[in-house]
Amino acid sequence: MEANDYKVRLDIFEGPLDLLLYLIKKDEVDIHNISISRITSQYLDYIETFRMLNIDLAAEFILMAANLMYLKSRTLLPRQDQPPEEDAEDDDPRWELIRQLIEYKKFKDAAGFLSLKEVEQEGSFAFHPEMPELPEEPLGLAEVSIFDLIRAFQNVLKRFEESHDLGDIVDDRYTVADKIEMLLFRFVPGQAARFDSLFETATTKAEVIVTFLAVLELMKMNQFILRQTHLLGEIEIERRLHTGPHADAESGESENDLD
Repeated sequence: MEANDYKVRLDIFEGPLDLLLYLIKKDEVDIHNISISRITSQYLDYIETFRMLNIDLAAEFILMAANLMYLKSRTLLPRQDQPPEEDAEDDDPRWELIRQLIEYKKFKDAAGFLSLKEVEQEGSFAFHPEMPELPEEPLGLAEVSIFDLIRAFQNVLKRFEESHDLGDIVDDRYTVADKIEMLLFRFVPGQAARFDSLFETATTKAEVIVTFLAVLELMKMNQFILRQTHLLGEIEIERRLHTGPHADAESGESENDLD
């Protein structure tokens, strides 16, 4: 199956407001001082990348894109020429979006706090049983979100396009299934490498895309995990030591959808 025909379905539990908060955090700007022009451009870049990868998106992402484009058009107009807004409490067209982001962040932070407390309570016992010896987990590593992963892929693709003459025609030699088999052969269980090292030998843009789709599929198969050393830091890919019941490393079989 070629990259153009490969349909990806991801459980993107994060929504458009999560993506906007991620972009704000990445730029290290105050939520009250966001640039509608800049954040709209970045948001649309993500939507375009999802579209290029043939990833299904909820309608809420498209609706937010339309709203951002409308807000951007309003900010470009002189204040006296801007259309009136019903129930508007401020002349700044960004205010309603900023208010939504602030309220959403409050609920998101509260949910994170409650989840942390739940984990702490699960570790509380009336007595202190003998703790079994467990393998040490790498310190300072965090799970990578879909937005981190897309950002890393965008950076890889940008560097590839800058260093290669895309006018040259090179046969597309690989399918997603081919790349899955190659990655399983390259990594033994427990082996890790930089995410961007997966694309060092790619010769075409199509091969870069196919490799990334193979990574998504292997993550779904529970064969690989991606981590980063710190927030927005370098991403590391590692083959799991123990895989789930749906991960058949030797069969080479894969599904077309990431549920």
